Amino acid sequence: MTTPLSPEEMDRLARKLAGAKLGWYSHAAVYITINLFLFANSEYGFGHRRWSFFPLLGWGVGLVLHGISVFVLGTGNGLTERMVQKERERLQRERRDAF
Repeated sequence: MTTPLSPEEMDRLARKLAGAKLGWYSHAAVYITINLFLFANSEYGFGHRRWSFFPLLGWGVGLVLHGISVFVLGTGNGLTERMVQKERERLQRERRDAF
């Protein structure tokens, strides 16, 4: 039983969620652009050593974690809302039991 959001709160939440998603898309675009450059440099640059896999992998882990925080655990998604609702119910039970 969550309280409905006012139109202003809904707009604020929608803007926050849209900003978080846009941030991830920007992160992904920079990741692709920079890693294409690094790949080309490691493949066709001096020494011809294939070292670009390491930054690709490391930064890729960061990109995946960023995506999980935005699309899976972010405010407004089902998992987070269910967890918040369970915590509210638990706190209400504890408050009731204390009196």
